[in-house]
Formats: sequence, C-alpha cells, structure tokens
Amino acid sequence: MDIQPVNTTERNLGGADFFLLWAGVAISLAEIWVGGFLAPMGLWLGVAAIILGHVIGNTFMALGGIIGSQHGIMSMVSVRPAFGIRGSNLAAVLNIVQLIGWASIMLIIGGRAGAMLGKPIGGILASNNLWIIAIGLGTLIWAHYTGKSIWRVLQKLTVVGLLLVILLMSGVSVKEFGSGVFDVKPQAMPFMIGLDLVIAMPISWMPLVADYSRFSKSTAPAFWNTWLGYFLISSWMYVLGLTATLVAGTSDPGALILQLMGKIGLAVPALIMVVFSTITTGFPDVYSAACSTMNISQRFSTRTVLWTAGIVSILVALVFPMEQYENFLLLIGAMFVPLFGVVLTDYFFIRNRQLNVEDLYRSDGRYWYAKGFNAVALLCWAIGFSIYELITLLKYPLGGSMPSLLIAGLCYYGITRWRGKRIR
Repeated sequence: MDIQPVNTTERNLGGADFFLLWAGVAISLAEIWVGGFLAPMGLWLGVAAIILGHVIGNTFMALGGIIGSQHGIMSMVSVRPAFGIRGSNLAAVLNIVQLIGWASIMLIIGGRAGAMLGKPIGGILASNNLWIIAIGLGTLIWAHYTGKSIWRVLQKLTVVGLLLVILLMSGVSVKEFGSGVFDVKPQAMPFMIGLDLVIAMPISWMPLVADYSRFSKSTAPAFWNTWLGYFLISSWMYVLGLTATLVAGTSDPGALILQLMGKIGLAVPALIMVVFSTITTGFPDVYSAACSTMNISQRFSTRTVLWTAGIVSILVALVFPMEQYENFLLLIGAMFVPLFGVVLTDYFFIRNRQLNVEDLYRSDGRYWYAKGFNAVALLCWAIGFSIYELITLLKYPLGGSMPSLLIAGLCYYGITRWRGKRIR
C-alpha cells in the first residue's frame, strides 16, 4: 500500500473486476437489514425509494471513483484539492471511525447469523463471539491480499458463488412470503426519510471508492461497472429485506431468511452466505481504514495499520450496541454527503477534472492553502452538516441528503468563484 499515485503500468483492474468487487460488497446481510427499515412505507413506495435512492447514491459514489481512476490517487488524497493537505486529515479521521464502525456492524450481523445457524449443533458454534472473531480474522486476511493476483481470482469465484446463494435465498423468500406482500397496508414513513436511508448506504462507500478505482485500466469501465454492480445487487438485497419484513414483521429479515433456508436443508449455503458475504463486504472497510491512516501519516508499516484496523473492528463488534444502527446510518450521511458535495463540486466544476498531482504531496504547492487548510471548504462542509442535522432534528419530511449536498456544493462554488474574481 502506497499513498503515492498508482503508475499506469500497475493499473490492472478491468470492468468485470469492478462489477464483481461492488456486487460482492452489496451482497450483505446489512443491506437486507436496512431494506427491512422501509417496511412502514409499504411495498410499492418502498421499492420506489430503493430504486431512486440507489440511482442517486450510486451516481455520487461512482463519481467519487472517477477522481481515483483519472489520477491514480486514493480517496482521502482526492479530498486534498478542496480541503487542503492537512484539511483532508479531518475527513480521514472521520472516515476511519465510520469504516471501523461499518466493519464492526458487518461482523455483528454475521456473528449473530452464524450463531443462529450453529445453534442446532450447540456448544461453541452457537456463540456470537466465536463467529465475530473467526469472520473478522478472515476479513483481515482478505484485506491484506487486496489487489494481488490471488485476491482477484478468489474475489471472482466467491462473488459468483454468493450470487448463486442469493438466488436460493430469493427462491425461498418467494415461496415463503408469496403474494402476502401485496396485502400489507403501508404505515407512516415519509418517502424522503426512507429515501435518505437508502442513499446513506451507497454514500457510505463514497469516501473509499477511489481506493480501488485508482487501480483501474480506464475510467469509463470502472465508473459504469462500479455503478451497475452495486446498483443491481444492493437493490436486490433491499427488496429481500423489505418483503420479508412486510410479511413476517420481523426485526431481522436476513436472519429469518437464513433460518428458513436451514429448515429446508440449505444450512450449508446459508452458512456460506454468512461467512463470505461478510468478508467481501467487510474487507474494503479494513483496507480503506488503513489507506485513510496512511493519508494522515506514513510512519507505520502497511501490515501494522491493516492489522490494527482489523483487530479494532473485531473488538468494537464485541461491544457495539446494534440497536443504534439506523442512527449510525443517518450520522454517516450527515458527515459525508456535504463533504463530498464540496469535493465533487471542486473537481468537476471548479477544476474541470484537472489536478496537479505532484502538488497533492507538497507543503509548498497549490493545495496547501493556509497552513494546509482551505477555510472555504471547511465552512461549506459545516453548513451542509448543519443543514442535514437541522432537517433531522426538526423531522422535516424531505430528508437531509440532497439539501445538504446541494447547499454545501453551491456554497463552495459561489464563494470560490467570487473570491477568484476578486483575486484576479
């Protein structure tokens, strides 16, 4: 792992690699879980929120990846042109916190599901903590080999296998729940609130997507296959969670579907789903937490940073209150939606996709600003964050994602252009 730009001769990932990478990320019990949160909207409004939310969230996520594929730079380095070299460290610290949080949540969900499937056997196999530690170590090893040839082969085989397993899960769901989903009447959840919960999931990957797109052979295949791979499979997972919750009223739709699979003799595929979906979803969190740490300081070895991130994720998973999951999603949106509203505005509208890559690593370059910080970017980020929190606290039924992103971006564009004219 190196904070420096990836040389063009070392960029070896093509379109299929990105499709399977992000499809693998989307195959997750956590995605099924969040789909269940939309049950109060009913089937059709819930599906509409799933599709529209993924279109919006995926587009911003994939746009963030363009900065990496164009210039070969990791995600937190891509924040430097807007926020300054030291300013990017603020985003990196928050990113480390959210990535360790995500990795821990994946381990908790995987641990609970593994223990549920191990309960008929009993003993240590029925222990949540055993599965959390085992899957956590597997995730750590997977992250350690990210980008290497063996990783590419294993990632492809694993994701193809998981796609077959979720076909089985879908078949079980249709058989069990059938047309019952059409009979459930919607309750009271504003459409924009549900939309926010959907947008939060792909947006949560935006601060790390360039960590992988920097290895792409070209920009267009990386963009479209990132977008399509995550859109198709994440939407599928959400719908599974939505339908299971609508009919069964369960608080854990993923566990319910796995339990049904176990009862009809599909315990082994269910266990494969639990273990490997958690690994393919969790390893980017561990790997990118290490990338964000390297953005702050390169004093530690890659191995040390990776192992530290992985072990901390396991320890947090052993104590994290899962009941706060929905609040965690909303907090992620409040932090990173306006932040990348500023980053994307800076890259696409202020700089017209042009960067001086050498200056990204120099304290005397154009991205140093005032002692390493761009006060305008920080101000607009704070305004966007405040807008998001205000909308959430006052419970306005329009959601905070799009208003905070647009206001932060417009604020940054307006002040930057105005200052530019004054300077000239």
